[in-house]
Amino acid sequence: LHIANEVIRLMVRKGINPVKARVLILGLAFKENCPDLRNTRVIDIVQALRGYNTDVDVHDPWVNPAEAEHEYAITPVAKPQPGEYDAVIVAVGHQQFVAMGAIGIRALGKPASVLYDVKCLLPRDAVDGRL
Repeated sequence: LHIANEVIRLMVRKGINPVKARVLILGLAFKENCPDLRNTRVIDIVQALRGYNTDVDVHDPWVNPAEAEHEYAITPVAKPQPGEYDAVIVAVGHQQFVAMGAIGIRALGKPASVLYDVKCLLPRDAVDGRL
């Protein structure tokens, strides 16, 4: 819940209205480089953001989309489109996200988007907030 609140605060500070804003969460699995969805805390971030009336997309190349749909009613996006999101949250440290780097991840967001790094994967000066 703290993460969602912090992201919303950063969005508002940048002049982004959270209502109907598009937020991308990178990662749904319980831990990095693993398809296991059991006990994932990412669902808490998704639900908290949805409570602010944001449109939340989740991208996780490791998880089975049918399992995510069945367990959490989340249909992961297979390939997020660049420049589409008002905020991007790195929630799981998958190797694919590490390989993208801050520039690749930030490219998924709109020019004034918020980049929040839950896992401290990216350099501090490359993100707007981190846990």
